[in-house]
Amino acid sequence: MASIDDIVIRLQTLHPKLIDLTLDRMTRILAQLGHPERKLPPVIHVAGTNGKGSVTAFMRAMLEADGKRVHVYTSPHLVRFNERFRLAGKLVSDEELIEVLAECERINDGAPLTLFEITTAAGMLLFARRPADVLLLEVGLGGRLDATNVIDQPAASVITPVSLDHAEYLGESLDQIATEKAGIIKERVPVIVGLQQRDALSVIERRAARLNAPLRIAGEDWTAGEERGRLVFQDEERLFDLPAPKLHGRHQFDNAGLAIAALRAVPSLTPGTAAFEAGVVNADWPARMQRITAGTLFLRAPQGSELWLDGGHNPDGGRAIAAALADLEERVSRPLVLIVGMLASKDCAGFLRNFSGLTRRIITVPIEGQKNALSPDQIADAARSVGITAMTRGSIKAALDATEMLELDPQPRVLICGSLYLAGEVLKQNGTPPE
Repeated sequence: MASIDDIVIRLQTLHPKLIDLTLDRMTRILAQLGHPERKLPPVIHVAGTNGKGSVTAFMRAMLEADGKRVHVYTSPHLVRFNERFRLAGKLVSDEELIEVLAECERINDGAPLTLFEITTAAGMLLFARRPADVLLLEVGLGGRLDATNVIDQPAASVITPVSLDHAEYLGESLDQIATEKAGIIKERVPVIVGLQQRDALSVIERRAARLNAPLRIAGEDWTAGEERGRLVFQDEERLFDLPAPKLHGRHQFDNAGLAIAALRAVPSLTPGTAAFEAGVVNADWPARMQRITAGTLFLRAPQGSELWLDGGHNPDGGRAIAAALADLEERVSRPLVLIVGMLASKDCAGFLRNFSGLTRRIITVPIEGQKNALSPDQIADAARSVGITAMTRGSIKAALDATEMLELDPQPRVLICGSLYLAGEVLKQNGTPPE
């Protein structure tokens, strides 16, 4: 039997482009499959630039703590393709995923279809066939023309902070990108909106008004933030004083607050206080300021150092990471070394500029298996352009060896960052893939 990786490679040949935004092909295959998108449990649809995965992870943890069966669709995966599909609490098995991908491939019969489209179609079948109380459905790219945007009446639409990213597909201005993200808003369906820049919020507000979609906006209809080391959430009806999120970084207070606001917008799914508390402290989302404390690469790092991992890759993501590192520095001071790999489609200098003044050194690496990755020399040039000393290495292991050679005192805080693809390679090499 072919492996899932072999099947994915074959499915990539169905369309000449990796990304080709339209709903036409998706509409066709779902009709051929008998419209599984019409047989789903209640759907919470999540779009935005940064924080989609973390908000989804918080919602899942809160709902599961309340005894709910939760389906989850996210992308990209880090190590195993199965990570994209969580069925009532468990990742889909190899056998079930191979079977449903084969079914979609057979019915599609060689017609043009992107990998993400056939993957989403397979997910719709899986989620329609397995009973659950809710489906948390994360947008792949944009929103308006994303393959997930085939749900006519979700229970709620969630929009996390919108910023500049994927300009080649979504537009070069913030209002253009916000227009694409706001495309998930449906008539009379509640919209829960995270903290936004003014231009993005104006776009979201206009579309919601046209569709009579009730809006709940961060900072206006609800607030969430850190007070005395705890998460305090307040809306018009309730105030919650909860523990700090387990996920590290001050931006996770915002993400947890958005998750609470989203679930409170759907009365049939709203958990009790105890479930909100359990979800905040139990939510897990790998490669988002993840502390690596065991494994092959951990043992390769300088003895006594800290090893962290984050898949953030755009300027706003870099800003959140830098703020989290500043908080760590305030608690325990250590020299900071970044190991960075990035795709050519990203604003490398804009991302790295956030770390000027925080880091002693950047060590740049390639991303294995990614043809669109920047070379280590290109990333190093971008680092130097924003005033950060940089050196290049040919692998993650070589970069960790170079960190040892710096002979820093005390031992450094090492962060590997710049790409989710790099993060996945780290978890794979370290022997600690997501469960």
